[in-house]
Amino acid sequence: MSGTTSVVTTRLDHIRANLDAIRARVGDRLVLAAVKADGYGHGAVAVSRMIEATGAADWLGVATTTEGLELRDAGVGLPILKFSMERDPDGVADAVAAGITLTVTDEASIDAAAAAASRLGRRADVHLKVDTGMRRIGCPPQDAPRLAQRIDASGLVLGGLFSHLPISDSPAGDAFTREQIALFTSTASRVEDTRGAVPLKHLANSGGVLGHPDSWLDLVRPGIICYGAYPDPASPRTVPLLPGLEWRTELSFVKRVAAGETVGYGRTWTAPSDTWVGTIPIGYADGYSRLLSNRGRVLIAGVPRPVIGRVCMDQTMVDLGPTTAASVGDEVVIVGRSGDAEITTTELAELMGTIAYEVTCLITRRPGRASVG
Repeated sequence: MSGTTSVVTTRLDHIRANLDAIRARVGDRLVLAAVKADGYGHGAVAVSRMIEATGAADWLGVATTTEGLELRDAGVGLPILKFSMERDPDGVADAVAAGITLTVTDEASIDAAAAAASRLGRRADVHLKVDTGMRRIGCPPQDAPRLAQRIDASGLVLGGLFSHLPISDSPAGDAFTREQIALFTSTASRVEDTRGAVPLKHLANSGGVLGHPDSWLDLVRPGIICYGAYPDPASPRTVPLLPGLEWRTELSFVKRVAAGETVGYGRTWTAPSDTWVGTIPIGYADGYSRLLSNRGRVLIAGVPRPVIGRVCMDQTMVDLGPTTAASVGDEVVIVGRSGDAEITTTELAELMGTIAYEVTCLITRRPGRASVG
């Protein structure tokens, strides 16, 4: 465990294989890998360095200017798109100075980017976001031609036009997604009729890559599938995926619990018979959700062992059974494979009533970090 009792290992080789599979799926389109939220909890710097060194993707996507600057400070030179507007003037200037492509959605965001570029003496690249149905950010489709002209007149470079698909990951949303694709492509045509070609038109997220080839356009923006999970249980499995991380710890304590005794806060678990209980040194402060209380499982020597009682801030208890050979220091798999058994982020998400994105993003800085591949 390299001096720590809990280690999250990012499988860079698996993430690269996933990106290779995405490229095989979308052909000659450019690929933007979303590395926001610290690479969905996998480590944005390590993932981005691997991507740049191997050519696994062409662009990177971040949510904040700070995330983009972290990559630049780490020596990453790939094009970076900030997915949302930057409203802080200092943040706009920092992004322009670092060559981070800004998203613009209205006159104010266009003017702010233009002002920063002028002060810095730079030609700044921006992408115009159009709202085709997500209702989060983006200009109304009818405003896109006028805003594109404003971008051109301001001295900015309109490098891209894009939108987002909120339900492309589920076949239940196929009709809505088809309407979005049609609306976006018609909007892009109106923009290009007004001012000429836009280099990059992009729409496809992970769900689009998996199930909607009409959304691929010039560039695709996979997120969660880069890291080895499908965005929805109903998503088509058109791209083979490998898990992007493993999480392992060890037993820190083993004790005998008699029938009728309770375990943990709130006394929510009662031993039905004499059993052995193991403690592991991770809890919700490490990112192992309290929602896994009395429902999660771990793997010890290839055998699933149920989580019992409430997950604590720093520790969690598991039932080792009426007899056990387990002892302090034995490896415990939280996410990953042990023998023929495996626990995935998708399994944890289903138990928690959430999505795999949240499972990995919840992992805090307390566990040790490593990367392989």
